[in-house]
Amino acid sequence: MSWRDLGRNGSGKGAQAPAFTNIQTNVCKWCDYSSPICEGNVCYSNCSLNSFCLLSEEICVAIWKQNNGSVSVRTLCHHPQDAVDNIMISNYSSTECVMVPQPTEEGALFICGCVNAHECNDKLIFEKGSNGLLKLQSKDVLPVVVISLLPPFLVAVIATMAFYLYRTRQSEKQPKHRGPKRTQYQSLDMPEGHARGGSPNDYRGKPVAVNREALADSSTTCGNSLNHNMEQLPIQLEEVVGKGRFAEVWRARLIHSSTGQYETVAVKIFPAVEYNSWQSERTVFSDASLRHENVVQFVSAEERMGRTGSPQREYWLIMAYHGMGNLQDFLAHHVLSWAELHAMAGSVARGLAHLHSDFSPSGAPKVPVAHRDLKSSNIVVKNLRECALCDFGLALRLDLSLTVDDFANSGQVGTARYMAPEVLESRVNLEDPEAFKQMDVYSLALVLWEMVSRCDAIGEVKSYEPPFRSKVCDQPCVESMRDLVLRDRGRPDIPTSWTAHQGVKVLCCTITECWDHDPEARLTAQCVVERFNAFGEEEDSQDLFNNNQQQLTTMCVETQAHASPSTSSNKDTATPVEEV
Repeated sequence: MSWRDLGRNGSGKGAQAPAFTNIQTNVCKWCDYSSPICEGNVCYSNCSLNSFCLLSEEICVAIWKQNNGSVSVRTLCHHPQDAVDNIMISNYSSTECVMVPQPTEEGALFICGCVNAHECNDKLIFEKGSNGLLKLQSKDVLPVVVISLLPPFLVAVIATMAFYLYRTRQSEKQPKHRGPKRTQYQSLDMPEGHARGGSPNDYRGKPVAVNREALADSSTTCGNSLNHNMEQLPIQLEEVVGKGRFAEVWRARLIHSSTGQYETVAVKIFPAVEYNSWQSERTVFSDASLRHENVVQFVSAEERMGRTGSPQREYWLIMAYHGMGNLQDFLAHHVLSWAELHAMAGSVARGLAHLHSDFSPSGAPKVPVAHRDLKSSNIVVKNLRECALCDFGLALRLDLSLTVDDFANSGQVGTARYMAPEVLESRVNLEDPEAFKQMDVYSLALVLWEMVSRCDAIGEVKSYEPPFRSKVCDQPCVESMRDLVLRDRGRPDIPTSWTAHQGVKVLCCTITECWDHDPEARLTAQCVVERFNAFGEEEDSQDLFNNNQQQLTTMCVETQAHASPSTSSNKDTATPVEEV
């Protein structure tokens, strides 16, 4: 049993962690297969895993095998009274693992046992003159390796040549008109961003026709699938542009092999240990109805071998690339006009409203999605009038088939600075999926506050600060935010000078309604969108504010009643959510 197993068995309500105070067991290397590294009469297992033995009587064991020129080592914990691979271990009282030869029909076989030393089965000691070790170090090993690798190498060369000739002939047979058989993958041109601050290098790609076998038709599946039986997209990584808890993001080229033209794309690369995070985000993207102009465009999900020749696999998500970066970095270096604030903030609200909606823009039913980690660094800037939501690693599909237990198991997730009060308090109404949307609306309010704080319409614009920056540290913990938001009912400051501009005044009223302490008193994302639609970009919104304020309030009340008809009945059934 490993630490991981013990941790798993010890989690959950009522479970008790095992006590290790009086238990003394050996710590052993434990790999079913590893390639040893040898020097002189000593080999090292080259195993990267270890574990405490389950029983104090168990010893550390190593089994060294050589067959057909290949050498492997198996390491494990084992009870010395039991046979391992039909072999009884004779000498295991030493702290050193001295290899003992064993009879075998093919190759060479050695086994050793040891105790009372940390990972003592890592260093394997051979007696000088052991046949197996001499064979390993002899000058004959190179011819053996060459002869072993020659047949598969020739097969690989022949297969590559055959595939190349096949593709070449197929491309010659293709008719010039390929409209019905190919998908036009348009470049990510951004006229406003290009003209007003975007780097020209971000938009060098021209429209590239990508074979449908490599990129699914966006009109049907939006490319939302894992390439199991299809060839991988021709991706050339360029540089890392971001790094998070679970993955790193690269700027890359999606190359059209026949012409050399390319599209600039973003590739989010997850290591093998973060497979579940990749799978979770891919599941959200797999829904074709998620496609929206204010949700980052998804291209494909792929499983690949390590880039450095490592046997560890990598898991890729390929998405549209936007060279202006994330919203947080953008706000740190740019001051918005009122027109830009109105357009960009409205696009963020529209993206969230689309996630929360039960219907796609075309009217087709869709499963609502709660983002659960909405913040300015998880929003990309497409241009000076439009943003798109991204990073759905913690998103939750609000499928009607999910039970309260399913929602409870999703845990307390997100970034502490942006967590809603009910999340910080670990009390969420799990019987109502609308509760997860209300969490997002609270986070949306903080993002809108960040954007307003960098708009020239408020008067004096100070340097960018994230919400609550003056009250907590750069990376506050849940406990700090719980004291600030729950105990003190703290919210970011809205100076009176901000409300001199009538459009900003309406927006600030919307923000305060979105971060209300009572989840059910908050606006819905769709209501926020309707408010943006109701007041325009013009500098003078006085008439609208004076004449239509009551209309805005009535409109949102009706929207909330339509969006969550069951909230009142579930108000008193909040269920604690365990922290993760």
